[in-house]
Amino acid sequence: MSNGQQSSSAIVVGAGIGGLTAAIALRQIGWSVTVLERAPIIAEVGAGLTLWPNALSALAALDLDQKVEARGVRTVSRGNLRTPRGRWVRRSRPEDVGVLAVHRAELHAVLRSMLPESALHTDAEVLSVDGRTVVCRCAGEEHELSADLVVAADGVNSLVRRTVWSGSAVFQGRTAWRGVTPSGSVWPVEESLTLGRGIQAGVLPLPDERVYWFVTANAAEANREYADEQAEVLRRVGGWHDPVPALIRATPPDQVLHNDLVDIDPLDTFVKDRVVLLGDAAHAMTPDLGQGACQAIEDAVVLAAALADSDLDSGLAAYDRVRRARVQPMATAARASVRRNSNTGRAAHLAMTLAARLVPPAKWRAMTAQWSDWAAPKLP
Repeated sequence: MSNGQQSSSAIVVGAGIGGLTAAIALRQIGWSVTVLERAPIIAEVGAGLTLWPNALSALAALDLDQKVEARGVRTVSRGNLRTPRGRWVRRSRPEDVGVLAVHRAELHAVLRSMLPESALHTDAEVLSVDGRTVVCRCAGEEHELSADLVVAADGVNSLVRRTVWSGSAVFQGRTAWRGVTPSGSVWPVEESLTLGRGIQAGVLPLPDERVYWFVTANAAEANREYADEQAEVLRRVGGWHDPVPALIRATPPDQVLHNDLVDIDPLDTFVKDRVVLLGDAAHAMTPDLGQGACQAIEDAVVLAAALADSDLDSGLAAYDRVRRARVQPMATAARASVRRNSNTGRAAHLAMTLAARLVPPAKWRAMTAQWSDWAAPKLP
């Protein structure tokens, strides 16, 4: 790592999807970028995710859409709805909004491949941020780095946000299990979302005959762990329709992920001095709309476009104004969806399934496209 300040330079804190995309976008407009990641190695972790048209538009601005598409499967998210017994509530239609289902590790690998090794520093734990200066511990030694801009992309529990701003993660009374099956173990499958009372299960095909599955359920308390996470999720949905139980059983037990659903309260600004928040650090939201990773990718491209079009202060002000106007209503809508999905009442559940069955196709598309009908700005 080098010390000192360079013209048009940025330090990106966090090498997740948002941080790597930000580094790529800033480099595309001519900036020098250093990425600091506290993990000692970049492991292939995570499960699946969906990239909606808005995220693919942002990736296209970076000439990455085709590279990512080669790693995913075109499908429809939330197009096929079922009951726990397997009855179809709704089948996907040609006019439904299409998405690209990818493994998080595959997307991460594409993004990493676009950065030189010298730009990404692992085992680099950020200790403090003061204006444009970052103190980090790398391989046991402390370093003081400075740049024109610090981009905080260090997740929902962002150290930068908690020290420069405030605000901790807010537990939303829901928890989730996720996994990806080994190639060919349960195949073929059809995309589906199963609506239970206070519990849902999703199925999405991935390349190489793998399947991403998830189960979200109400939780009375946060941070509860189970001795056998696979057995616990099977206890809840083991009697549901195929292939849900088979997918869970096919997943190696040590690869069944369990996380609570959290978000953060809206912030008054995403920018303070020369520090800018991006992705979950700025606007973590529950996954009910499938837009978490998509919005981090959007953030990165909008930030680079704003900085390319004007001076630093004006560009940051534009990014702050545009992004808060877009993502904060989305996060509010995701919270409202949590409330609906957590309702265990029989009448509420019947009303939800009946509404899904009766909504005209054009209105269904409009509802699901509310957040995905977005075009990325062009980058030089």
